[in-house]
Amino acid sequence: MDKRCCIILAAGDGKRMNSANPKVLMTVLFEPMLGWVLDSVRNAGIKDENVGVITGSSAIQVAEYLESKGQYRTFLQEERKGTGHAVMQAEKMLREFSDDGGDVLVLCGDAPFMDAGTINAAYELHKSRDSDVTVITANVDPAGNYGRVKRDKNTNLLSAIVEMKDCTPDELKITEVNSGAYWFKSERLIWALPQLRDNNKSGEFYLTDTVELLVKSASTYMANDSIIVLGANDRRQLRKLNDMMTEMINNRHYVAGVDIIGHNVIIGKDVKIARDTLLMPNTIIRGQTEIGSGCVIGPNTQISDCKIGDNVTLNSVQAFDAVIHDNVKAGPFVHIRPGTTLHKNVKIGDFVEIKNSEIGEGTALAHLTYIGDSDVGKNVNFGCGTVTANYDGLEKHRTIIGDNAFIGCNTNLIAPVEVGDNATTAAGSTIAKNVPAGALAIERGQLNVKEDWYKNKLRLNKDKAD
Repeated sequence: MDKRCCIILAAGDGKRMNSANPKVLMTVLFEPMLGWVLDSVRNAGIKDENVGVITGSSAIQVAEYLESKGQYRTFLQEERKGTGHAVMQAEKMLREFSDDGGDVLVLCGDAPFMDAGTINAAYELHKSRDSDVTVITANVDPAGNYGRVKRDKNTNLLSAIVEMKDCTPDELKITEVNSGAYWFKSERLIWALPQLRDNNKSGEFYLTDTVELLVKSASTYMANDSIIVLGANDRRQLRKLNDMMTEMINNRHYVAGVDIIGHNVIIGKDVKIARDTLLMPNTIIRGQTEIGSGCVIGPNTQISDCKIGDNVTLNSVQAFDAVIHDNVKAGPFVHIRPGTTLHKNVKIGDFVEIKNSEIGEGTALAHLTYIGDSDVGKNVNFGCGTVTANYDGLEKHRTIIGDNAFIGCNTNLIAPVEVGDNATTAAGSTIAKNVPAGALAIERGQLNVKEDWYKNKLRLNKDKAD
């Protein structure tokens, strides 16, 4: 049995965010702050079912998000009476881990920079010293609103954590601060929680007061980077977190051999990019996207949950849930919608939209074309203005186009329909029947010419004016 569990404090409303969403669901690089914390806990090796999340007035919203992430437990804090009171709500889970040396990690749900490395390093210290509690601290100057870590003047050992509101002038000068993250022996935390008192300026039960109760067996682990303490209480602070996370992730890709030029390049935390790929300005890459080497992505491009091969060029492209193979060139002003696969050497010009379709190797869609629900073979050429009419008002139907077909300009393909290998459709045709391999399909209305129409038009206009 894994003897570690985790309690995440996520009951705050975040009123200063002025949002319908709770604070922990405010996003940093497209991911709720709570999601960053959950991922760090999982990466630290703690199982999802051993994680309890303390919720408040937005419990339903938080629970719905948690369902999308894994099998987590929730505990409702009906009244906001402080961090200590919040942890008390998870007493049932604490008792499950109170035997045989079980330990509990307590984290803040709005601290997205807390990482698995810090969590595990603090745990190793906690176990090596057999501490009742280990506080994760950081050096922050100026220390702002963070609780100060107070040490014994003679031994330099931890003596207490003092919340900023309750600090004396001398204590306010302390730069070592409490991150809000702790490792506890579960049994000792259960013992300490009922002894908390609310005789402070906030009238709350502080979790930090448990440290003073357990001080004889307390340790501190100072994080390597003070960034782990950062959270956000309003939109300005949230913007700063986004900027800092963007820089951190971009630096990771620089090290991996990726070039990023210009401004406004935003990369999600799970994106993977191979070396020698160039990202151009105003580009957003998110989700589970993977990009190969030697690509040029952007400018003005958004990619989400796509698999992209090597030497791909995407200029002013919007791509979602698609697979793009090597040497594809697309853009500008191209929309690649979910379910699309572009095979090697496909070329897509301006103002093209592709949806739920497979486009064969070497096929070219020059411009002004819509391809939906289609299976297209190799080396097909589409003239401009081509449309696959895939919806009859009730159901979607597929269009099938064979290898080496030539689709003339302004062809309408009325699905379900098939165009065989090496077949051609004449410009301006509306194709509603299958075209055999090697055939030429011409479907145009009879030309009806009205002689002297311009003179008649002038006469009619004159009569109307009179």
